[in-house]
Amino acid sequence: MRNHNVVRKFGRTTDQRKAFMRSLAKNLITHGKITTTEARAKELRPYMEKLVTQGRTATLASRRVLISKLGGPLSVKKLVEEIAPKYMDRKGGYTRIVKLGKRLGDGSPMAIIEFVVSAADLPKGRLNTK
Repeated sequence: MRNHNVVRKFGRTTDQRKAFMRSLAKNLITHGKITTTEARAKELRPYMEKLVTQGRTATLASRRVLISKLGGPLSVKKLVEEIAPKYMDRKGGYTRIVKLGKRLGDGSPMAIIEFVVSAADLPKGRLNTK
């Protein structure tokens, strides 16, 4: 029985699934947002939340953990130096999933997963404070 087993397998073996999540996470870090299926976005969200939380400490040990999870120092550098400092005062919820509708080819529900932009990151004049 699959009681309390909520991991989506995506028809892949464990090592393929880890590589797949690593690839999605690297692309999200590199581009800031990605368009993927809803199930993939929902599976990627907790993975990314943990990575950003780890990146907030910015110690050598946390960088090494992130390198082991992401597979390379380039995306870790961007995560620790650019992305994580934006969320120092935030207790979680660093990503957002926006549902798009169904894909034309196979009807799969699509979504955009992106980093949440705080009010401090917006340019002046763009914030509507009425």
